[in-house]
Amino acid sequence: MSAPASPADPLPGLPVTFRPARTRAVLYAVGIAQLAALVAVAMLLPELTGGERISFVGTGVLVGAVLLLLSRPRVVARQEGITVVNLTTRRDLAWAQVLRVNLRAGDPWVHLDLADGTSLPAMGIQPGIAREQAIRDARALRDLVEIHGAVDHTAR
Repeated sequence: MSAPASPADPLPGLPVTFRPARTRAVLYAVGIAQLAALVAVAMLLPELTGGERISFVGTGVLVGAVLLLLSRPRVVARQEGITVVNLTTRRDLAWAQVLRVNLRAGDPWVHLDLADGTSLPAMGIQPGIAREQAIRDARALRDLVEIHGAVDHTAR
């Protein structure tokens, strides 16, 4: 991921949100389809009791909720810094806190190397279904980090 963004890929304006759009679309479609199927089964099988029908619908809602949780990750770049939203966590970072944006071959998502010596997964940029889009998003985020963090990094 060391190649600079090409002139065809201009730097996005702020604020910008990076999220795995294709993955989200698949998760939403699967969630709706499974909920519809379980509700249909619950309503169309005459031998089911009321409790069993509720159980089918409840299972559909539960699976749908898990799929919605899986579609939550995003990375939001704003003038003030970056917000990383993963499955169950949210972290706000100043530009100066992010030293490097990494997306290596085989990585499931981007990792941010932070000034405190830790690494933060940024699941909002993941190459699973849309590898080329993830690479473009990672490059754009890297360029934004270099531009917005440059002022703060020179003081070190």
